[in-house]
Amino acid sequence: MNDRLFWPRSAARRQFMGRMVSGSALLCGASPWPVALAQENAPVRLVVPFTPGTGIDTVARALAPRLAERFGRPFVVDNVAGASGNIGTQQVARAKPDGNTLLVTVNTFVMNRSLFKTVPYDPVKDFEPIAQTSLGTLVLVAHPGASARTLPDLITQAKGNPRGLNYASPGVGTPHHLAMSLLEWRAGIDLVHVPYKGTAGALTDLLGGHVPYMFLPVHVALPHLRSNKLVAMASGSERRLPALPQLPTFAEQGIAEMVVDMWYGVLAPRGTPLDVVGRYEREIERILALPEIRDAFETQGMVPAPAGAQAFGRTVQADLQRWAEVIRRAGVTAD
Repeated sequence: MNDRLFWPRSAARRQFMGRMVSGSALLCGASPWPVALAQENAPVRLVVPFTPGTGIDTVARALAPRLAERFGRPFVVDNVAGASGNIGTQQVARAKPDGNTLLVTVNTFVMNRSLFKTVPYDPVKDFEPIAQTSLGTLVLVAHPGASARTLPDLITQAKGNPRGLNYASPGVGTPHHLAMSLLEWRAGIDLVHVPYKGTAGALTDLLGGHVPYMFLPVHVALPHLRSNKLVAMASGSERRLPALPQLPTFAEQGIAEMVVDMWYGVLAPRGTPLDVVGRYEREIERILALPEIRDAFETQGMVPAPAGAQAFGRTVQADLQRWAEVIRRAGVTAD
């Protein structure tokens, strides 16, 4: 585990310590933390089920100090990596539903349910959605020497030569892999998957022309697109990207239902009191409106995309069904 404790700033910290003794109110006249929780001395854990430095980790470390300020309590970012996120996610699913343990995750949270034969949690039944925080866009790119440099050409060639074209991904069941599986389904094509152990190796071989195609997060692709080492073919977002305004989406090129944005969000164990969920929801929404949060997210290729508990819950359920169908059709398994 790699964790970091975020305390409130000095004044808030003194208030936090005083409240532990006297039960005084929270900062700035904010509504008090529920009495049962105010007596808890332990920090609030923000469990990130992946290693430090990922987009999810960025979200958690942007939220933690600001939540500490608003709640007058310390927040700790706890990286519990392993089993494609299942280990840390299971810890939160089994945690006491008191608001002291939260999950900060990405949409692999729902993908894993269908990728693994057994998953130690249910994405819907074991969690209370709190808020969606942001979106990260994947773009389809090609090596400049690839036989197809546009999406229409790729589809035409793939239909004329089934399983004649290769593509790379960071591994089986990753969002990059499943995005291509979704494209194969929507476009009626059949490609050959070349999985790697992580993005670095896949990107190296893509840049070297050893594999011609790949989905990449936009912030990873941008430097190589600007230096003409890669060619952009389509954006997996709903709308064109500000960083790549000339790049059409899949929908604009005739491939419907090909939005493959990765969502990031915060959830609590099922049974967490609704007033606690509501307070977190409101404070996270306020935090996401801060300009410095937008800047921090953009460095990781994300944009703030706040959605409340109900809307985020609908996204979780819809994505659970959508990716289950993609995985079933493609016969993908991570076991």
